[in-house]
Amino acid sequence: MEISRRQALALGTAAPALLRFGSARAATALKISHQFPGGTATEGDFRDRLCRRFSALIQERSKGTMTAEIYPGSSLMKTNAQFSAMRKGALDMSLIPISYAGGDLPELNIGLMPGLVTGYEEGLGWKNKPIGQELGKFLAAKGVVIVTWIWQAGGAASRSRPLVEVADAKGMKIRGGSREMDLVLQAAGASVLSLPSNELYAATQTGACDAALTSSTSLTSFRLEEIAKHLTTGRAKSYWFMLEPLLMSKAVFDRLSNEERDIIMSVGADLEEYGRAAAVQDDIRVAKVYEAAGATIHDLDGGAIRDWRNLARETAWKDYSNKNENCARLIKLAMEAGA
Repeated sequence: MEISRRQALALGTAAPALLRFGSARAATALKISHQFPGGTATEGDFRDRLCRRFSALIQERSKGTMTAEIYPGSSLMKTNAQFSAMRKGALDMSLIPISYAGGDLPELNIGLMPGLVTGYEEGLGWKNKPIGQELGKFLAAKGVVIVTWIWQAGGAASRSRPLVEVADAKGMKIRGGSREMDLVLQAAGASVLSLPSNELYAATQTGACDAALTSSTSLTSFRLEEIAKHLTTGRAKSYWFMLEPLLMSKAVFDRLSNEERDIIMSVGADLEEYGRAAAVQDDIRVAKVYEAAGATIHDLDGGAIRDWRNLARETAWKDYSNKNENCARLIKLAMEAGA
């Protein structure tokens, strides 16, 4: 009995030490899901590369106690399920166009409001202005945290004729990318399609879609140059700017230690310049890719931007502002941020 008591005492003394040792060694393993093609740390879609950089940096700064596994191409879950899964704590992180959640949360359609943001500096400036703070509060209340602010300019790939001026849209079947963009296109006389960018190739190939508006990166990542005859770029000017941040479930974020949260947010902020530079580079690269494939390249001038913006102000902006008090406040703050 004496031996068993000594053994019990020894085990009892050792247990906290073992627990402390195990706790110190246990890694926080995150899962990041996105819809874009997978690649490597140096090759492929920059949004996938950014996620891989994020994973490498949090592992480095946490000395291996935090890791993140990347699931590209909607391989973990379907594209449109990602945002709601983060809200419930069922998905740790995603890099996703914020407007994809606009069906459930109309406030988030401000992330792809045609003509509202007209440049990268303006969009990234939201983060430290009242519009960014208000949007961050709204998202946090809905269970999501913005980790990295990413904006992307976009353009249009079309099969039969170019989509440059407002008048060009009449009679075309166009994917706009958000409810608000669809309102503008409908006002211009187009029929609209609602589908994620990873489904654009099939829709354009079959003729269900005449033209697709999407980011410069997606215009190449999803190989639309193989079937498009015309490209309207966003390399000089664009009325199509999309907020496509790296997001984290607030339920997951809140379970992390203070040190882990600091690492997540500092790495996220450090990657914002990388995201901006990569997006700008893709605005230029997309024209070269399409030209090499035989497409005719078109750029937007100040007059075309003004016409699209004026149409958006009378349709999408008004509709959004009238949705609820949150929307009215957000668009007012966004307009002030760009003034």
